[in-house]
Amino acid sequence: MIPLQKWKSKRTFLSLWQCSLQSLLVFAFGLGIGFGLSSFLLRIVFEEKKQEHYSMIPNDPHGHLPDDSDSQVLQGQMNFNADHGHYAEDKTVAEDLYKKVRVLCWVMTGPQNLETKAKHVNATWTKHCNKVLYMSSIEDKELNAVGLDVKEGRDQLYWKTIKAFHYVYEHYFDEADWFLKADDDTFVVLENLRMLLSKYKPDQPIYFGRRFKPFTKQGYMSGGAGYVLSKEALRRFIEGFKTKQCTHFTSVEDLALGRCLDTMNVTAGDARDKNKRESFHPFIPESHLVKSYGAKTFWYWSYNFYPTEEGPGCCSDLAISFHYVDSIHMYELEYLVHHLRAYGYKYRYNTDTE
Repeated sequence: MIPLQKWKSKRTFLSLWQCSLQSLLVFAFGLGIGFGLSSFLLRIVFEEKKQEHYSMIPNDPHGHLPDDSDSQVLQGQMNFNADHGHYAEDKTVAEDLYKKVRVLCWVMTGPQNLETKAKHVNATWTKHCNKVLYMSSIEDKELNAVGLDVKEGRDQLYWKTIKAFHYVYEHYFDEADWFLKADDDTFVVLENLRMLLSKYKPDQPIYFGRRFKPFTKQGYMSGGAGYVLSKEALRRFIEGFKTKQCTHFTSVEDLALGRCLDTMNVTAGDARDKNKRESFHPFIPESHLVKSYGAKTFWYWSYNFYPTEEGPGCCSDLAISFHYVDSIHMYELEYLVHHLRAYGYKYRYNTDTE
C-alpha cells in the first residue's frame, strides 16, 4: 500500500502537472489566435493603404480620372527651365536628335483643365517638343489651344482625336516627322522618345506606345501612356477616313485608333528596350516600380501585349512616358529627369549597342 503522505504528494503533483499542461495549452491557443488576428488586421491595414495609394487609378483600361481629381492643384506654374543653361553638360546628342527627329506633340485637354493641368504640362515636358498644340473645344491663344468643333466628355474622345489629327495633318504635316498624342496628365521624356524613333524612318507606316493585346489583331496602344505616329502612319489614318475604311465605331479612343491603323496596314511597333523592358507606362512610376501592385485579376495584367514584370525590372532606363501624373508630380518628374544628376557618371547615349 502507498503511504497516505506519498499518495497525497503524488496526487498534488499530478494536479499541478495537469494545471500546467492546461495553462500551456490555453496559452498556446491564445497565442495562435492572437497571431492570426494580428496578421489578419495587419493585412487589412496594408491592403487599405495599398488601395488608398492606387485609388486614383481607374479599374478600366480605357478609364480617365475625373477633371477634379488633382486634389493638390498648383495655383501658378513654375519655370524649371529658367536656369537650365547653368548646367555645363554636353547636350550635343540630344540637340542633334532634336533637329533630325522632329516631333509634334498634341495634348488632349479641355477648357476645364487648361488652368489645372495643361498649363503645368506646358511648363514642363512639352518645352522639349519641336511643336506643341493643345486640343480643346475652345480656343485659348495664350496656351496655343486649338478650339475643335467637338463637345467635351469621355464619349467625345475619339471624335476629338480624329479631328485633332485632321487639324495637324492640314496645318502642320510638313513641319514634323512624328506626331505624338498625349493626355494632360501624361509626362513624356522627349529625348528618350527621339532616341527610339531615330532607328526608324518617318515614311515607314508604324506607330509606338504601350501595346495592349485585346480586340485587334496586332493590338493597340494605350491612350493614357501616349502614342506616336510616323508621318506615313498619320497619312494613312487620314486616308482611312477619306475612303471610309475607318469610321467612328466607338468612343474608346485608343482602341478605335488602333483598329483603324490595323485596317490601314500600319504596324504596331515594339517600343521596349534591348532588355525587353517597357518604355511607355500607363500609370505613375511607383505603380510600376513597387512590387505587389494590385491583384493579378486587375485588368492591367491581362491587357499587356508582352510579358510584364513588376518591380524595378518593369521599366526601361530610357523610359518615355508615365500617366496619371498630377500637377505637383509633373514638376517632380521634370526635376528628376532634366536636372538631378549623380556626380561622377558619364551618361550612356547609345545603350542598345553596349
